[in-house]
Amino acid sequence: MFLVLPLVSIFTEAFRKGHAVYFASFKDKDAWSAIYLTLLCTLIAVPLNVIFGVAAAWCIAKFEFWGKNVLITLIDLPFAVSPVIAGLVFVLLFGKTSALGNWLFEHGIQIIFAPPGMILATIFVTVPFVARELIPLMQEQGTLEEEAAVALGANGWSIFWRVTLPNIKWGLLYGVILCNARAMGEFGAVSVVSSKMRGSTLTVPLYIETLNQDYSTIAAFSLATIFALLAMATLAAKALVEWKVKREREEIHG
Repeated sequence: MFLVLPLVSIFTEAFRKGHAVYFASFKDKDAWSAIYLTLLCTLIAVPLNVIFGVAAAWCIAKFEFWGKNVLITLIDLPFAVSPVIAGLVFVLLFGKTSALGNWLFEHGIQIIFAPPGMILATIFVTVPFVARELIPLMQEQGTLEEEAAVALGANGWSIFWRVTLPNIKWGLLYGVILCNARAMGEFGAVSVVSSKMRGSTLTVPLYIETLNQDYSTIAAFSLATIFALLAMATLAAKALVEWKVKREREEIHG
């Protein structure tokens, strides 16, 4: 009831006045601006977190070094801090009242209340997803295959591309799916660092809130169907990855 009924309600309200009104909601240039900004934040945040997540997981699972526990704690930090508080920290760090923010402002660089701040907030809240999927997987796999590759004369990049990456491909894809879903649907941190100007600094979640506050209910629910479809696609992809992982394990142990 708690999962299905809200989903049904979204599509019911979106199509309450017919298909024509539903599709008319997507003709608004502000709606496309919000979609573009959402995709921009996602297309920057996800690849960066994939690179960081793989590198961090590889270091943590395969090596022993000073500061390892600190790195693990920092990766988990976005889970421990409220997104709204994280957004506030960015405002305090890059706002005009701070030394760094004032210097940036004097040089014509605007971070807060502009797309760069929204991108930084999105990156922050999505940092753990890839790393947290890969760390336990890499720890379970151990280092025997990498050590064997070193003994055979392979260099670091060859070991990564031919040994490590094939072993973590499904875990990596799983982390990317979760990271992408969170990046596109982030509201709290992005809301704090956004100036909420139509056509400029509104992502789709923020624009849905604005439409709802303006009593444009049909348009709000129409845009909300994008995230409903995204949620269903994410669940389908998640189920497919889990099935593939289970099948490969059965083949290995069977």
